[in-house]
Amino acid sequence: MHVANPGYILNQMVQYAGAALDASFAALSDATRRGVLEQLGRADASITDLAEKFHMTLTGMKKHVGVLEQAGLVRTQKVGRVRTCKLGRRGLANEAAWIERQRQLWAARFNELDKLVEELKQKEKADVRNKR
Repeated sequence: MHVANPGYILNQMVQYAGAALDASFAALSDATRRGVLEQLGRADASITDLAEKFHMTLTGMKKHVGVLEQAGLVRTQKVGRVRTCKLGRRGLANEAAWIERQRQLWAARFNELDKLVEELKQKEKADVRNKR
């Protein structure tokens, strides 16, 4: 099989990964949704139970669960009139890896900044000694 433009495929993969990260971080940006994930980490729950626990309307909780479901963090199953929520099958490994890469990047930058500040301090001390 010949791939006409392998760069296009890679670009599509990067865009998909970026979109998945965007969806996850958008879902995690809300305290209620983080609370729902914590609650579902302890036990599955119906949307009605979650709405009561978080003192929300059923419609409001459905919207929160929908955002979590779109991000793949929650899955729901309807049996009769009850929609039960469970944690999604995928974890947050990709998000954790992205955060770790950013942490390493910024740690390296701050280390370089520390070195520069130390060099400037040493230069300043040397300049003061030379003026005496």
